[in-house]
Amino acid sequence: MTASTSEQDRLVVGLAALAVIIHVLETAIPSPVPGLRPGLANVITLVVLFRYGLAMAAWVSLLRVVGGSLLIGTFLAPAFLLSLVGALAVLLSLAVVRPLLRLGLSPIGSGALASVAHVGGQLLIVRLLLIPHDGLWLLAPWLMIAALPLGIFTGMIASETLKQLETTPKGGRTASHATD
Repeated sequence: MTASTSEQDRLVVGLAALAVIIHVLETAIPSPVPGLRPGLANVITLVVLFRYGLAMAAWVSLLRVVGGSLLIGTFLAPAFLLSLVGALAVLLSLAVVRPLLRLGLSPIGSGALASVAHVGGQLLIVRLLLIPHDGLWLLAPWLMIAALPLGIFTGMIASETLKQLETTPKGGRTASHATD
């Protein structure tokens, strides 16, 4: 049985709200490198991708970026632009490797790819719009080295979450609540 459009909308909004909460809480975590965070809100994006597909993951991710930026006060600021471009780079990379998802690309591999794509997209937009200096590329290897284990970590959390959700139907209701 497929969910109605309004049920899907509620699901997207609920998952996006969860991702926004994680995003906002994550901004409070001190970082040795400005802007470098674990990307825990991307766990939600990965779970949605593997459970509901790319289109719903795109909605959740983009709503998270807009909602999170409104709550932390960065909407339309450079930080918003970086977050948006990072999210778009993630979605593009996951769209490109979508056939590999069907062949067994795991949430862990997807998390690693997403994290590296996020950093790559951000570096590109910083270079094009904010810091037009080729010296910026000297940061790329270091940021990618940091991004890879963080992406693997978020992928591991997403993988474990998906295992826990395997017994829950896609509508989010357990069998005992299906008649409610």
